[in-house]
Amino acid sequence: MILQNRTGISCILFLLVVCMVNAQEKNLTKDAAIALALESNYGITVAKNNIKIAENNKDILNSGYLPTLTGSAAASYNNVDSNTEFPGRFDEDGFAIPDAVINNAESQAYSASLELGYTLFDGLGRFYDYKKLKEEYALSELQARETIENTIVQLFTVYYEVARLTENKNIFQQALEISKQRLKRAEYAFEYGQSTKLDVLNAQVDITNDSINVMTANQQLNNVKRDLSVVLNQDLKEQFTVDTLIQFIPRLTLEDYITKAKENNVNLLIVDKGLVINDYDIKVSNSGYLPTIGLTGSYGWNLNQSAPSSFLTGQVFPGSNTASNSFGLGASLTWNLFDGGSTTTTSVKNAKIAHLNQELLVKQIALEVKRDIENALEIHENRLRIFKIQEQNVSTNINNFERSKEQFQLGRITSIEFRQAQINLLNAQTNKNLAKYDAKLSEIQLLQLTGQLLNINF
Repeated sequence: MILQNRTGISCILFLLVVCMVNAQEKNLTKDAAIALALESNYGITVAKNNIKIAENNKDILNSGYLPTLTGSAAASYNNVDSNTEFPGRFDEDGFAIPDAVINNAESQAYSASLELGYTLFDGLGRFYDYKKLKEEYALSELQARETIENTIVQLFTVYYEVARLTENKNIFQQALEISKQRLKRAEYAFEYGQSTKLDVLNAQVDITNDSINVMTANQQLNNVKRDLSVVLNQDLKEQFTVDTLIQFIPRLTLEDYITKAKENNVNLLIVDKGLVINDYDIKVSNSGYLPTIGLTGSYGWNLNQSAPSSFLTGQVFPGSNTASNSFGLGASLTWNLFDGGSTTTTSVKNAKIAHLNQELLVKQIALEVKRDIENALEIHENRLRIFKIQEQNVSTNINNFERSKEQFQLGRITSIEFRQAQINLLNAQTNKNLAKYDAKLSEIQLLQLTGQLLNINF
């Protein structure tokens, strides 16, 4: 009776400690983890910034369709002191002409102009360039989606590892509590002469091993939690728990996703978009064979203030001010009839070869994706079967452990036999946990390949 009371009190204290620890830790749900990753993950943030760059590139301001307007202005100032001599020159009365001295002779000049240029036709080059920029924006969105998908896979790989180690830690903790209870029972039995010291020593050895298992599992759990915090870009010291409930998607739903994989797989969409961009590259290169027609317009204003100057007579001529306004219109036609073949012809040939390479890449990626989907489906089904087997194995070992426990308490089996039943149950439980999360991760990889990873609720 005393043993049972103490055992009950120990279990209650253990549960209270667990509850207090969990109360200090927030529960990080799967949805919350995804939201944090989308908001804070560095890789996803960089991908979003790349989308903004592509969005800026496809703007009308970067299309070449708008005219150019250039303004310029200039100003100059001069201050000159001069002394002009007239040797051998005489005035009408026969006197030598005196020197012409001009001090602080200032001259100034001002000008301003505006020039407007507009390309009416450039062989449709900017038209296809503009379309290409829009496709590159769509490509950047697909690349960002690829980054997000890879990050989500990375997130759940770590998230489910936290969940697995959490369950393993609880299993090891339960095993430790059972070993502690067994030690107390052995000590009481030895005290009343109902068992030998060997039973006590065996129980102490098992407690040591179970304690090491708990410490190791706890360390591994802490390490993986920090890995998850890095993925989520959160404080490494923040404490949290994760969901350990797993739900699998029905086979019929997965088959429906697989039939639509060609339209949804991000890798296939990326290479298809690259093919469209290569097609525009060819059209842009071909535009070099056509002429370019442009219009220009200009307006100018000038003001010149000249300095005083001297004459041969020795007189000083005062400065003058001259102002002018000018308007101009022009049109131009440029046609690169032949440039030696180094630019247009070569670029067209290279663009066509690049397009052909992209077509081959599309076929290669399509074949690889089909293979990867078939492999992923088979792996997932195999892991599900293993998980079902492990579940049944746990049930069998639970029954075996409970019967062994009864037999041990009745003294019909030794502590070593009881410990073996306990170890078998512990291994079955940890193997089941591993199989469960392996099956879920294989499902996530299959969802990524079918392009449905971002369309489901976890």
